[in-house]
Amino acid sequence: MTTRYPRPLRPGDRIGVTSPSSGVAGPLRARLDAAIEVVEARGYEVVVGRCMDGATHVSAPAAERAAELTRMLTDPAIRAVVPPWGGETAIDLMPHLDFEAIGRAEPTWLVGYSDMSTVLAPLTLLTGVATVHGNCLMETPYRTPEGLLSWLDVVAAPQGGPFAQTPPGRHYTGGRPDWVGDPGTRELPLEGTGGWRRLDADGDVDVEGRLIGGCIETVAPLAGSRYLDPARLAGDGPLLVYVEACEDGALTIARHLHGMRLAGFFDRAAAVLVGRTRAPDAPALTQHEAVLDALGPLGVPIVADVECGHVAPYLPLVNGARGRVVHTAARSEIVQVLD
Repeated sequence: MTTRYPRPLRPGDRIGVTSPSSGVAGPLRARLDAAIEVVEARGYEVVVGRCMDGATHVSAPAAERAAELTRMLTDPAIRAVVPPWGGETAIDLMPHLDFEAIGRAEPTWLVGYSDMSTVLAPLTLLTGVATVHGNCLMETPYRTPEGLLSWLDVVAAPQGGPFAQTPPGRHYTGGRPDWVGDPGTRELPLEGTGGWRRLDADGDVDVEGRLIGGCIETVAPLAGSRYLDPARLAGDGPLLVYVEACEDGALTIARHLHGMRLAGFFDRAAAVLVGRTRAPDAPALTQHEAVLDALGPLGVPIVADVECGHVAPYLPLVNGARGRVVHTAARSEIVQVLD
């Protein structure tokens, strides 16, 4: 399946906001408003859907959430869709989303991470439309450190031209930000230090492939189903598979990754990128060891502590795009081409 890229966004374009998983509770609406203002300041019009309620773990019944997301992705006036954040059970959308209608429509950017991975990867694999695994709306006001891009930069990038990202060597180590007390904050202290780390061996990495992946806890239940079949992506070429743990302990992450490997999710992986995580280790197994336990038998480079997970800052990755990863003692970089 050939990747189809939505056209780059231009000032005046419309961006839809909906919650395919968790909505926004009342005390956090001020942060939502502040994030929308940042998007509008880039020259875009923002339309907010009806599936936004934050009273429970989902913003609306599954059929309603799926219908609103489908409407936005097939509306030619909406050029991108971004959720406030992820959630827990977006997997319940799978039987309700009209992938055929989305595939027939002019491509629209869909952005997000965490539980949104449950929608992003299947959408790309079933329709061929590229999606952006990157920061969600509520994180959008944070300043992007040098070397990285915001999702707003990616969806406006010229098609065909490459764009590079390099790790800033700094990351956030604090707890949940106080968006209630300071809803407009744009500063996130990046006090942790450290760059990418190769887990499987020593030596340089220089590898290319199509990008696909997501949050381990939310995409693992789809492995082996028609919704998560990487064989559909760009023929028989190699893949750059990225995964990241949100909160599950190392033993659970090991089980998830073993299951994904047995289901064939990593069969075409030329390398695996692993997001930096704060998820807990087990007494006898660290998070890095869990990855090696499950994916070491692949015999491909495994690069960890990449900024593609739940630890800010965020390095957006385009599902379906052609990527090149270089990691040496002197340089770490990922280049993506929207070809």
